[in-house]
Amino acid sequence: MKVRKGKNGALEKVPMSDTNLLLLITIVVFFAMYLAAMLFIGRGFLRFQTFFNILNENAALIILSCGMSIVMITGGIDISVGKLTALICMSAAVNLDYQGGNIFTAVLLSLGIGLAFGLVQGYLVAYLDIQPFIVTLAGMFFAKGMTTIVNATQFNVQNEAFLALKNTRIYVPGTGYINRLGKYVPAYVEIGVIIAIAVVIILFILLRWTKLGRNFYAVGGNNQSANMLGVNVKRTKFIAHLLCGLLAGIGGFVYFLHVGSGAPSHATGAEMNAIASSIIGGTMLSGGVGNIAGTFFGVLSLSTIKNIVALLGLDDAWWTNITVAAMICIFLIVQSLVLLRKRNKS
Repeated sequence: MKVRKGKNGALEKVPMSDTNLLLLITIVVFFAMYLAAMLFIGRGFLRFQTFFNILNENAALIILSCGMSIVMITGGIDISVGKLTALICMSAAVNLDYQGGNIFTAVLLSLGIGLAFGLVQGYLVAYLDIQPFIVTLAGMFFAKGMTTIVNATQFNVQNEAFLALKNTRIYVPGTGYINRLGKYVPAYVEIGVIIAIAVVIILFILLRWTKLGRNFYAVGGNNQSANMLGVNVKRTKFIAHLLCGLLAGIGGFVYFLHVGSGAPSHATGAEMNAIASSIIGGTMLSGGVGNIAGTFFGVLSLSTIKNIVALLGLDDAWWTNITVAAMICIFLIVQSLVLLRKRNKS
């Protein structure tokens, strides 16, 4: 809670904003879960590499979730990002192995596909006023079909330059451990993690300190009020979907960099995980409230609870799904209570 000077010069308390309150709750929940895992499960949770592995495995999801959060802040949604990721992986893989491409052309292709989807979907949502769910549902099916047309089989990329980049490790000093053979094993992160963290920082600055970021919140909070304040609502929604498409392009290539293959089954359910991470991170489905830092911790929380369930021996798919569903419901209830607190004060 902040403190400021009142009209008479006396200090008075300023209530914490909904966005900051939900961010605080998400951070506390994540650290509480991770600390509990360290204390009661131990095993790998006591090593830095376990935390780094969460980042390595979810770098692409972090980027996809950031794009999802921006769209959700404006009051929309995008359920095409999962299949779009699969399309990007397959297209980049075919470009590298069958078309004589290189890493530069694969990156351009990934970004181009993401921007194309963002451009079309953004135009349909913003300027033709079609429901985002319907537009992105169509985009999801289109991306799924296009992935199979590009190549219907799974194959590992053999391009040497790509494999060298994929296998690059960034070692973090002082975070390794001694294995059973008495050998020091250094902890590391993949390149995708650096890209994901850079995206989080850039988008955090964008939403917090730029006019465009404030416009996203204004549009999500109330379209009519934003329009009266001089905000171009249609353009803002269009930019939100375009940015989500661009981030899907970046996230798709990061996912490709992690798995090193193309397959129609890649990133199955990624769109649902992105929505879940955004909700857990404090982004409201009603729009107007959200935080990229919260989305980052939302991804970490989602992955941590999945790891805990697996280490407890409940690694069947339904236990994981039940746990994730319960977690989403809890955070939706928390969001409802925050909204109720806001209404009571007003």
